[in-house]
Amino acid sequence: MSIVSNKKAFFDYFIEEHYEAGLVLEGWEVKAIRAGRAHIKEGYVIIKNHEIFLIGAHISPLSTASTHIYPDSVRTRKLLLKAGEIKKLISKVEQRGYTLVPLNLHYSKGLVKVEIGLAKGKKMHDKRETKKKQDWEREKARLVRRNST
Repeated sequence: MSIVSNKKAFFDYFIEEHYEAGLVLEGWEVKAIRAGRAHIKEGYVIIKNHEIFLIGAHISPLSTASTHIYPDSVRTRKLLLKAGEIKKLISKVEQRGYTLVPLNLHYSKGLVKVEIGLAKGKKMHDKRETKKKQDWEREKARLVRRNST
C-alpha cells in the first residue's frame, strides 16, 4: 500500500531498475508517516562509505510528538539493502552515470519501505515527448469515454 509517491522522478528520469529498501526511522517519524505527513519530492539518494542514505525527504512531526525530542524533519535517513545490492548500485552509479532517486514510500508487512530507482536523467526533448504521450493518452481516454456513452 503506497503512502506517498514521487511523480516528478518519472518525469525527470528514465527509471531502469527498482529496489526496495528498508528505512531507519525514529518513533515519531513512523507515527507521522502513518498520519500521511511525508513528502519525498525533493529527496535524493546518495552513497557514502558503502552505505546508502536518503536526503531531503520531509517528514513533518505531529503536534503530539514528545516534548523531550527535538524532531528534525529533513534529517538524513539510512537505507537498508543487502550488501550485494549495494555493491551493484555503487558500481553502476560511479561508472555509468546513473543516479538514485526515491520513487515511493509504502508499507510492506507492516513496515515502512522506500522504493528507489536506478535512473538516468532525461533531456529537455525527452521531457516534451513524455508530456505529448501523457496528453495523447488523456485525450484518447476522453474520446473512448465520450463514444461509449
